[in-house]
Amino acid sequence: MTFKPQHFNVWMEIPVSDLDKAIVFYNNVFQTELNLVTDMGPNPFAMFPTSEENGVAGHLYPGKPADKGTGPTIHIACPDTLEETMERFAKAGGEVISDPIPIPAGRFAYGIDPDGNSIGMFAVNS
Repeated sequence: MTFKPQHFNVWMEIPVSDLDKAIVFYNNVFQTELNLVTDMGPNPFAMFPTSEENGVAGHLYPGKPADKGTGPTIHIACPDTLEETMERFAKAGGEVISDPIPIPAGRFAYGIDPDGNSIGMFAVNS
C-alpha cells in the first residue's frame, strides 16, 4: 500500500537565534504578521498566519539553525511578485543566492535568511 495524503507537508519549523529579530525579518519580507505564542510550550514561538484556521503553515522558534545553507529548504509563498519579495529579502538582511527559477506551477528563488536557513521564495503563475 502506498501512502498518499492530501498534503504530505504538514508543518514547518524554522530555528532562529533571535526570535524578535527573525519576526521582524519575516514580517518585512513576506508582508505578514507572525503571531507570537507564549503559552503553548517551554519556549515562545511565532506562527505564520494562514487564511484558513487549519491552513498548512509553521513557525519560527528559538533554536540552533544548521550551518549556513546546509539545512533543508523551506519554500514560502510570496505576497506579490517574486522580484519584489527577493528585493525585500536582501534589503532586510538576507542573501538571495539564485536568479528566479521557472517551474510549471510558478517561479522561485533561493535565499539564506540572517540565521543561515535556506529559504525558497515562491510565486505561483497567475
